[in-house]
Amino acid sequence: MHWLLTGPLSVEKLVVKIEGLPASTKGTRIVQLSDLHYDGFRLSEEMLEQAIITSNKAEPDLVVLTGDYITDDPAPIYKLVKRLKKIKSRLGIYAVLGNHDIRHRTAKAEVIAALKSIDIKVLWNEIAYPLGKDLPLVGLAEYWSKEFNPASVMNQLDAAKPCIVLSHNPDTAQILQQWRVDLQLSGHSHGGQIVLPDVGPLVVYYKKFVRKIPKDVRQLIPFLRPDYVKVLRHWEWAQGFHKVGKNQLYVNRGLGTYLPGRLFCNPEVTVITLK
Repeated sequence: MHWLLTGPLSVEKLVVKIEGLPASTKGTRIVQLSDLHYDGFRLSEEMLEQAIITSNKAEPDLVVLTGDYITDDPAPIYKLVKRLKKIKSRLGIYAVLGNHDIRHRTAKAEVIAALKSIDIKVLWNEIAYPLGKDLPLVGLAEYWSKEFNPASVMNQLDAAKPCIVLSHNPDTAQILQQWRVDLQLSGHSHGGQIVLPDVGPLVVYYKKFVRKIPKDVRQLIPFLRPDYVKVLRHWEWAQGFHKVGKNQLYVNRGLGTYLPGRLFCNPEVTVITLK
């Protein structure tokens, strides 16, 4: 997609304070990339290359990928991993899947296999310890999958210790309030794509408009069908840092772009420093 419809790449830097953070992990730098939608249209090669260069310049201790590597057809994943192989990270690269990565009947298996072929660790209701036993990294199954079951994973953790959770859809933050989550990293929303300054994502007002149209009429118009207005429930969490109860959530705006494009919502690489 042409840069005029996406805007230039933005690097968002933030420091996240975590209570009880092990001394050995203070100052840890994490880079987050999300929502690539690598399908030949929604993400340009130039934008992807710039994102990888930006990530490497940050010299991250850990790189995390929070889903939607493809859009529908899983075939582009094989070309994408050749690009992602350039990403450098001291402690490795960890990933979760998004809703688009499981949409096609073979997509889940193909995406996981392709990512693993370049040593990206895919977490599907799993716990990993790249930052040590005292700071587990949790990767949840995609929220819209039948296997989304956070209790099966979160109940394995020691509530006295901090943890970081990767979950593609930020709506999961509502459910995860049952457990201690010191930092949840999500994507999915693309930041709302069209954002009105001091107002928020335009989609919020679009949804209100759609609700006033009879259901039988909505079914006849592609952009008014239910799938287009159910992307996210908590649009107040569409991008950036949020406190959700006692937990902390950060939502990356993603790299890929759907029509009609982005406005005041640039594609993003996130650089997070733990404190």
